[in-house]
Amino acid sequence: MKDKKILLFLILIFVVLLGGASALYNRLGQQLTPDRLAVHESQGTGTETDDTRQKTQALDFTVCDAEGNEVNLSDYFGKPVVLNFWASWCGPCQKEMPDFHEKYLELGEDIHFLMINMTDGSRETVEIAADFIAEHGYTFPVLYDTASDAAVTYGVYSLPTTYFIDADGYVVAQAKGAIDAQTLQLGIDMIRSE
Repeated sequence: MKDKKILLFLILIFVVLLGGASALYNRLGQQLTPDRLAVHESQGTGTETDDTRQKTQALDFTVCDAEGNEVNLSDYFGKPVVLNFWASWCGPCQKEMPDFHEKYLELGEDIHFLMINMTDGSRETVEIAADFIAEHGYTFPVLYDTASDAAVTYGVYSLPTTYFIDADGYVVAQAKGAIDAQTLQLGIDMIRSE
């Protein structure tokens, strides 16, 4: 009888722990949904005003265009930049691409859309990525990270990842994971108003 009580007590503890872990997982998962942008600001003293807060300078990197010419991120400063890291095999990347293309067609004169392909040379090659872009009729600029300079510089380890950079070259926000059209517009609004 005593063994049965101990067993029931252990099962009860296990169920409570499992329920608590599930509730915690759901709560944290909601806080980290990809439709939320992480806003970038350097840590300050807490006495800064909006005009004196430190901003995070976008780190420069070198990638290649479709013709193999080297291109730097800093070449695009002067206009806001939407910087998206993607690969053709990435399902979430594929899901968000139509929204990026629609915004590019709408705002491409005012904002640089830089779609950085994570070109590893085996799973993702320039040819595979270019075929994917052509097949879907996307016309936004695609740049190829053949030396992993951009990925290493920005610590990109999951795809897709998007950065919103203002015209002065400061990172304003970022999103990890696929974003929807509303979140993309929110990020664009943040860099247009800077």
